[in-house]
Amino acid sequence: MTAERGTADILEAAVHVRAAARSATAGAAGADTVLAALSEVVEYDHASLARWDARRGRHTTLAGSYPGEATAYIETSLHRDPVFAVLRGPARGGLWLGDVPRDLLAASPGFRDVLRPLGIRDGVAQCLFAPDGRYVGMLNVSTRRPRRAPDPARAVVTLLTEALAAAVDPRGGLPPGRHAPAEEGRRPGGLSPRELQVLAELAAGRTNREIAARLYITPRTVGTHIEHILAKLDVPNRAAAAARAAAWGIAPAP
Repeated sequence: MTAERGTADILEAAVHVRAAARSATAGAAGADTVLAALSEVVEYDHASLARWDARRGRHTTLAGSYPGEATAYIETSLHRDPVFAVLRGPARGGLWLGDVPRDLLAASPGFRDVLRPLGIRDGVAQCLFAPDGRYVGMLNVSTRRPRRAPDPARAVVTLLTEALAAAVDPRGGLPPGRHAPAEEGRRPGGLSPRELQVLAELAAGRTNREIAARLYITPRTVGTHIEHILAKLDVPNRAAAAARAAAWGIAPAP
């Protein structure tokens, strides 16, 4: 997205984000398609869409481009960061980096030890809630360039939170009391649907570039998924992950 894009262009891009989120909610596309569409609304260097796993007390990244250390912090430690308490507060609005009080930034290991070394100067963290009030996950967007002001993308990101929440909700937006048949904990190794797809392609001996072409994602995103797969399966390399996939009978789609 260029700096010259106006409000009408950003709103049009938001329509594409909502469509991508609906596809992800229905299982027809991955969360990476949502982040790709979101890049047309708010320019970023790194972004992540993560689901909250209440049973394990951690986040699980569904799609993201942060380096491994930053991804690990989002998944395992962000919910204990002082900034997170503000994010989940009664206002439940997104928190843009430029608006965070300096004393809160100074107390935040996430900013001090993770974002600042990456040269991050702006961005937004947005908690996502289901219609029944459940906390289901969060959006993190970071950029090395300060945002212009006034910035129509701020309001648009807030308007998109309902669609983003549905995309990360393991119930898939089903009404309270109904559950999707295949929830996170029932998948092999606790892998996300997209991670299972990548694992299947990896088991077929394909390279990151080949996997990216087949799944319509970038090679960098494939690499991130593979890092998560190795960590979740606690295996040392791709060959070991492929062997695990073979033992489970996981194979790529035709």
